[in-house]
Amino acid sequence: MTIDEIKLRILKLRELINYHNNKYYLLDSPEIEDSEFDKLLNELENLEKKYPMFYDENSPTVRVGGESSSLFEPVEHKIQMGSLQDVFELEEIYKFDERIRQTIENPEYVVEPKIDGLSVSLEYKNGIFFRGSTRGDGFIGEDVTNNIKTIVDVPLKLPVEIDLEVRGEVYMPRRVFFDIIKKQELGGEKVFKNPRNAAAGSLRQKDSKITARRRLSIFVFNIQQIIGLDIKDHKTALDKLKDWGFKVISSYKVFNSIEKAIEEINKINLERNKFEFDIDGAVIKLNNLNQREILGSTSKFPRWAVAFKYPPEEKTTKLLDIEINVGRTGVLTPTAVFEPILLGGTTVSRAVLHNQDFINQKKIGLGDIIAVRKAGDIIPEVVFVKEHSENSKVYNIPKTCPSCNSNIFIEDVAYRCNNPNCPAQLERNIIHFVSRPAMDISGLGESLIKKMLEYKIINSISDLYYLTKQDLLKIPRTGEKSIDNLLKSIENSKDNSLDKLIFGLGIRGVGKQASKDLADRFLDIENLFIINKDDILNINGFGATTAQNIIDYFLLAQTRETINKLKQAGVNTIQKSPLNIINQKLKNTRFVITGTFESLTRNQLQDKIKSLGGVVTETVSKKTTHILVGESPGSKLKKAQDLNIKILTEKDLNLLFG
Repeated sequence: MTIDEIKLRILKLRELINYHNNKYYLLDSPEIEDSEFDKLLNELENLEKKYPMFYDENSPTVRVGGESSSLFEPVEHKIQMGSLQDVFELEEIYKFDERIRQTIENPEYVVEPKIDGLSVSLEYKNGIFFRGSTRGDGFIGEDVTNNIKTIVDVPLKLPVEIDLEVRGEVYMPRRVFFDIIKKQELGGEKVFKNPRNAAAGSLRQKDSKITARRRLSIFVFNIQQIIGLDIKDHKTALDKLKDWGFKVISSYKVFNSIEKAIEEINKINLERNKFEFDIDGAVIKLNNLNQREILGSTSKFPRWAVAFKYPPEEKTTKLLDIEINVGRTGVLTPTAVFEPILLGGTTVSRAVLHNQDFINQKKIGLGDIIAVRKAGDIIPEVVFVKEHSENSKVYNIPKTCPSCNSNIFIEDVAYRCNNPNCPAQLERNIIHFVSRPAMDISGLGESLIKKMLEYKIINSISDLYYLTKQDLLKIPRTGEKSIDNLLKSIENSKDNSLDKLIFGLGIRGVGKQASKDLADRFLDIENLFIINKDDILNINGFGATTAQNIIDYFLLAQTRETINKLKQAGVNTIQKSPLNIINQKLKNTRFVITGTFESLTRNQLQDKIKSLGGVVTETVSKKTTHILVGESPGSKLKKAQDLNIKILTEKDLNLLFG
């Protein structure tokens, strides 16, 4: 390469790495595997070493990857939360030891598994937990205190009254991860890619109740700072942390030679699938804390530790078949079926192929020899085709649904069956319909629903309301008392509010809040059959795709049939809400509220505006028609004045309210 080409490559690598850092750390939605990211970073590091004239202090090789999000209050770390330098060959560990010995005599090392999670700081005053924050860029993180408190492994009060800051790694145990993705698949949701992605997304939730439901765990692995106690080495620090009630890694040993430390690294690799958590390598650290101070750090890495990254295990096998599964929302998902192989300590014979684009990119055909690995050491995935079979052709997903034979619609990369009575979708649709956030029919679990479909007692969600005791007695080992309770629960559900019914219908993109917004605005399910797309877009928070999904759903003949049967059975289809729109005084208005008010709270003002048919949004835009101004208004008022938006006071609004 010429010098100009080298410069362009360095700039391109920095751009790519920053993009993937943002996807990984800030959005918790990685697009490439860690090993692929490591290759990019390694290439950039080598080029920057070879061509120092292109040094940049903002290069991702110099800075820690994460940044703090605007969703949370920033926290400035008094002690930098740096990252570790990754190494990929055992030879690099020997070189690390040589560098240490140039300064330190007879060094001792501690080796620990490298947990693949989200790094956090926990701070204590007088032994009481008062703040938890993410690493961010190492200098500024995010305040996630309330979410940290939901993690049962975090002690909120220590047995000693000390000022302390510790560093830990929040992770999601594998059993929890599999439980969550099973529920996500059942609900037709986007599933987490791996436990690290799941842990990061769960910890950085605005609602700590969601975090609590995700059952996260944490290992504490370092004392950042401590007042009033002198600790000499890392092993003693971990022993103390364990005594004070912190969860620390079970296997931390001290080694007086690099050879023994490497033996431990290899041992951890052999046992990695036995852990309850995901690891992506092993960490080797200098044990003596004073010696760490002597060695110091670079702008990004400590000089006294490195992380050895294990290569992803890949094996080849023969592709025997591609099965097509139909999800709750009608999406057709191709799954590779191949000759069983032992991968990561378990036998695997299936891997999801995602969509037609994925198959096309990798040119996958039946009979091909494929390379398979476990993404994040958890979920099997096809990496590439190693060898095409003699008559190999790229597989094409069928254009008709394999379950009901309806025509398939192609939306972006998704192939979808839009028949709501499709047998493959029906089971999951019913499970969703009877769930607690929807119609809340207790006593109707997955196994019973499967049996009801198997015995052809029901063929749609509306059939639930026509069940009789005699119908249910046809199912073996079903007790009369449980049948009576189930029928009572079905009867009680008829009186639910309209928003629970809308949510239960499982319209794509329409969650609980969107269901309530629709019910509050249109009041009667019959109105959803006659509204247009603009009527929906006038509701705050609705986008064009969701609006079109709603219109399409209520244009289906099957939807009309289902709603008619539900109404005939006595199911309520009218919204029972204090926000019922009395009149349309504020129809086609779009309000923004700023400042504080005397007679009503902001929430009460929002409810009043909505009750008169108005829309309330958070941000001022060209679509805003009115801004309601109280005492001490913010910058929203200035923006509204610049856009010539009508300004109202509380008194003006009271006149509108009458």
